[in-house]
Amino acid sequence: MEDISPSALKTILHSKRANLYYLEHCRVLVNGGRVEYVTDEGKRSLYWNIPIANTTSVLLGTGTSITQAAMRELAKAGVLVGFCGGGGTPLFSANEIDVGVAWFSPQSEYRPTEYLQRWIRFWFDDTRRLEAARQIQRIRLTRIRERWISHRALREAGFEVDPVLLDKALESCAKGVENAQDVTFLLTEEARLTKQLFKFAARATGYGDFVRSQRGESGDPANRFLDHGNYLAYGLGATATWVLSLPHGLAVLHGKTRRGGLVFDAADLVKDAIILPQAFISAVRGDDEQQFRQACIEALTRSESLDFMIDSLKLIADRLGREAP
Repeated sequence: MEDISPSALKTILHSKRANLYYLEHCRVLVNGGRVEYVTDEGKRSLYWNIPIANTTSVLLGTGTSITQAAMRELAKAGVLVGFCGGGGTPLFSANEIDVGVAWFSPQSEYRPTEYLQRWIRFWFDDTRRLEAARQIQRIRLTRIRERWISHRALREAGFEVDPVLLDKALESCAKGVENAQDVTFLLTEEARLTKQLFKFAARATGYGDFVRSQRGESGDPANRFLDHGNYLAYGLGATATWVLSLPHGLAVLHGKTRRGGLVFDAADLVKDAIILPQAFISAVRGDDEQQFRQACIEALTRSESLDFMIDSLKLIADRLGREAP
């Protein structure tokens, strides 16, 4: 059988990869040429393969360790690795990227710079950067409408919102986006709509009263699941920006509050559309963290969310980068 070099694994496009991994209480190492994670069960050690050629990112939670050899193979396959707190909800941040999790991007001097050059052409122009922020919000609103109103999986899970009320809220937000004179106003509109979406989701699932808590202070299941699921979206956001060689500091929405703001910008494209309803569905259903995580990963994969993020960022770079003088 012919050996496959690790570098050949990158021929699988990131947008077509299916896997996100969250691991805890295990060791990640190379065994027999494969990257595996090892768990202990009594006196036995159980080895589980990580299909790195089909993996976008790996989150390492509580009680994990990783060998240098494993990091080498993951980097060769273009897999992002992040260290986070327990349950997938990061409690710390480090490294260059401040998104509550330390992301380590694969090192390569051969990353394409096509979209970075287009992004830079408009990014230093305040007017064009604001327009890029508006475009992210427009895409976000369209995605929410598509997923919440007509998606079969949500209906089958018992998640049905009043389409008239939802459309009214989305249209109001859309008007605010078009009239926004600065990013602060856009972020305010985003927060206002998300607060309404929380109410719609709680009502649709019969969750009861809900108040969004600060990260690390969550006590009820929906809050915990929202924190957990959002970081899965951040993992995809970090992957999407890495694929396009866009530095995480070149944000258009969250740049003044986060050094890794572009990861937040990319995650905003799918967070409210996919993670938010699943958090309430899983909370009412009584899912544990693993069941919720699996449901999120399946929804993100089926909706081709990584592909969607990449295409959206490319669209913005193409429209505004090529128009810039």
